[in-house]
Amino acid sequence: MSCGVIVASGKYFCCNTVIMEAQRILEYLTEVEEAAEDILANKQQIVDLDKKRNMNREALNALKNELVSEEKVQVCFGNMFIKFPKAKTKEMIQQDQEQLDEEIHKLRNVMKDQLNHLNNLQGKPELTGYNLSPLSSDEVKAINHLLKR
Repeated sequence: MSCGVIVASGKYFCCNTVIMEAQRILEYLTEVEEAAEDILANKQQIVDLDKKRNMNREALNALKNELVSEEKVQVCFGNMFIKFPKAKTKEMIQQDQEQLDEEIHKLRNVMKDQLNHLNNLQGKPELTGYNLSPLSSDEVKAINHLLKR
């Protein structure tokens, strides 16, 4: 069986070569698309976790300001309400907040790596300044102390 010949722009290409190139291009585009989908999925997960974190913040404020006189409060677990001691409820919400903060932080770090991987696939340079992190409160105090001198 002979190989078909394709003429394009005055050049001759073997049909098998064109098919192999098309397969490599398809694999490349699939890999880029999957990397972009992973980034978008993580971004949506961060948005969902942040909504939950905001709802927890509202609940903590309600426990602090609006339900001052209450000893027990009603807490929704799934599709039912249970009366819980106010202190225990506040503690549970604060633990949930810490867990949400950790999860969001981890997802943001993973997204940085995923974005760099996507940029590498597309032949773009890595983002500069993207790996910056804020100063801790101890570092800010130390800088303020030095500036007061």
